[in-house]
Amino acid sequence: MSVYITDLCINCDACIEECPATAIVSADESPLTDGEYTYVKPEKCIECVDTTVPKCADVCPTEGCIVWDMPYIPDYDEYYIQGQENGKYSIRTHKKKGVLSPANQPRPFRDSISLTQRAESMAVEV
Repeated sequence: MSVYITDLCINCDACIEECPATAIVSADESPLTDGEYTYVKPEKCIECVDTTVPKCADVCPTEGCIVWDMPYIPDYDEYYIQGQENGKYSIRTHKKKGVLSPANQPRPFRDSISLTQRAESMAVEV
């Protein structure tokens, strides 16, 4: 996933149209059972590695709403699986591949963001 939308979200949905990976859905379409705000699908987020900042953060009117999460790579497979079990994530399940966890479908990430910054859910700065 690499970016995560917090409860500071005002559900303006400005980020949805900007996401080149179609990884963001409105609260109404959130796969979480108690989804109250815009949601980033971790198995689809690419952190917009080809741009200066993630496009979702660039258009978000709420400071601190979009934060860094751990890279979606096999090293953090257990992190995301536990997050799914705890209800933080809802990772899509493929008919043949099973849960599209980082072990099955790693995503690009910005190595310029430290693991400490990610672990502390540092806000994405524009």
